[in-house]
Amino acid sequence: MKLTDSAVRNAKPADKTQKLFDGGGLFLEVTQKGSKRWRWKYRYGGKEKLLSMGVYPVTGLKEARERRNEARKQLAEGKDPSALRKAEATAKAVRAADSFEALALEWMKQKRERWIPAHQEKVARRFEVHVFPWLGRRPVAEIGAPELLQVLRRIESTGNVDTARRVLQSCGHVFRYAIATGRAERDPSGDLRGALKAPKDRHYASLTDPAKVGGLLRAIDGYSGDFTTKCALRLAPLVFVRPGELRAAEWWEFDLDNAEWRIAAERMKMRSPHIVPLSRQAVAILRDLHPLTGGGTLVFPGVRSPLRPMSENTVNAALRRLGYTTQEMTGHGFRSMASTLLNEMGWHRDAIERQLAHAERNAVRAAYNYAEYLPERRRMMQAWADYLDALREGSTKVTPIRAA
Repeated sequence: MKLTDSAVRNAKPADKTQKLFDGGGLFLEVTQKGSKRWRWKYRYGGKEKLLSMGVYPVTGLKEARERRNEARKQLAEGKDPSALRKAEATAKAVRAADSFEALALEWMKQKRERWIPAHQEKVARRFEVHVFPWLGRRPVAEIGAPELLQVLRRIESTGNVDTARRVLQSCGHVFRYAIATGRAERDPSGDLRGALKAPKDRHYASLTDPAKVGGLLRAIDGYSGDFTTKCALRLAPLVFVRPGELRAAEWWEFDLDNAEWRIAAERMKMRSPHIVPLSRQAVAILRDLHPLTGGGTLVFPGVRSPLRPMSENTVNAALRRLGYTTQEMTGHGFRSMASTLLNEMGWHRDAIERQLAHAERNAVRAAYNYAEYLPERRRMMQAWADYLDALREGSTKVTPIRAA
């Protein structure tokens, strides 16, 4: 006797597992705990086999019968339904392992040791927001240039031209990693050269007029906000490192007795260790801050958690509070300020570039060891701090410091 919807719905658990047969090998298995599962019993190759047809009530009686009928058709064609299902599951797993998202995560894991945490977060975030929702589940070998371009156009349409180019670059790395590991044959990102809008030159707002620099320094001295933020503002023009390198600074990196800050390669944009000679003024600021944050790891911890550095917007927000707009001054602008004025003062270009930790493209200059410039950089950093003091007090003259 065939089952009915009401019979399936009202089936109750008993002392042992029950089997309620519907016909054609299909039956409902009711366990002692009350769970209900559809099973299909059949014979293949002279052996009796069982195949799951779903769980009730997600799979109803009608759908269970349809699945049984499809399996019986496969059996009539000489195929083993159980083997076919396993093969399909294996193929699905392979497709998932070779999906763009799986390859991207694998590639990022390979790069983890070489990347600083902030860069890891940015690359991962770009994939999660701009790529995975559309390409994440697609087999990497099946993605073509038009499909990739559509994703990039979506980013461009929001005005994030630079982000679109960075996403293209990261996707190219993933495709080339897929080729290297035998899961793709070509990189479609290479077909998109020239297809994206050219980004506008990025210039960070900065003050380079000595009189205006003096005014900024006096404004910083009068900052009435958080003391840690004020110290970061005061230190930024003296060391002119990148904002991310400053806000993530850790106390163990500093040797205040020898007036030196050593930043590890993994924290630097160019993946090379960097030495920052500290002026007397910079050491004084750090000694003043140490009683407040020196008990922890971070020099400039965030407000919400001492285990995380201050927000990347903290310094810029403080500059806005002081009355400087985004077109006038930014945290990154302290680097441009120092570069411009130090060059005007006549300091050796190589010493300035080395202190800015810029990538060296000239093969001859690249051959110089950074330590060879260290004595001059020490003199330059102290002279720079003294010069800023003079500007703070009202001087507006750019003195050739080396000549003086």
